[in-house]
Amino acid sequence: MNIIIIEDEFRAAKSLQNLISDLKPDSKILGVYDSIETSIESLKDIKPDLIFMDIHLSDGLSFEIFKSVEITCPVVFCTAFDQYMLDAFKSKGVDYVLKPFSKEDIAEALRKVDELKKFFQKNDLPDLEFIIQKMNQPAGKSNFLVFKNQKYTTIPTEDIAYFYIHNEITHLVTFTKEQFPLTQPLGQVAEQVSDKQFFRVNRQYLVNFKAIKEMEHYFQRKILVKLTIETPEKLLINKEKTHSFFTWLEDR
Repeated sequence: MNIIIIEDEFRAAKSLQNLISDLKPDSKILGVYDSIETSIESLKDIKPDLIFMDIHLSDGLSFEIFKSVEITCPVVFCTAFDQYMLDAFKSKGVDYVLKPFSKEDIAEALRKVDELKKFFQKNDLPDLEFIIQKMNQPAGKSNFLVFKNQKYTTIPTEDIAYFYIHNEITHLVTFTKEQFPLTQPLGQVAEQVSDKQFFRVNRQYLVNFKAIKEMEHYFQRKILVKLTIETPEKLLINKEKTHSFFTWLEDR
């Protein structure tokens, strides 16, 4: 089996190469490409049997590749958690692996490709416009089930201003200042919500982009974040995390 890898993260690409070689020693890696441009150029000349493809590349979304070259082989998408993308891929029969992936994930993906290969023909490629449209929607969990005053209710994630830890319990706070305790630890909540919409400013707080009002410099090169609603404590970002925070603010 001839395989190409389209991945702009060096470690992820190297890990994929090693895992594929280990799981399918008779396969051949024809090339590793880190951009839309280089991928398009390579696919004009070579016809792989399988492609492992990251979604976010350095020069845009990898779906652009499909618009420039004809791809008739199966594609296994490598992506971070996104419920809309995964649903779209599943409905079209294209497999995916979640980052960070394991050997078992790649083995399962290869098994599915072997089983479904006959279905991966030109007319069975994903609906790219549909996926791109969904990519622009906030990813992650759409609501949280909460319990308060002997009643259960659901809170839409878009209505949540921030999550925070109090007395070792995670709480969510809405833009209307309602507060509900959760059973999940804050780390698990952070994995469930969209990393485009929420940022963990420190160990205690996970905040919604829409809730951020302004920022200012603070002592010891920290950043003080102010939200549209009050928080029990000052939201401080240490200097080590400042760069990633401002990158997150700009990446939308």
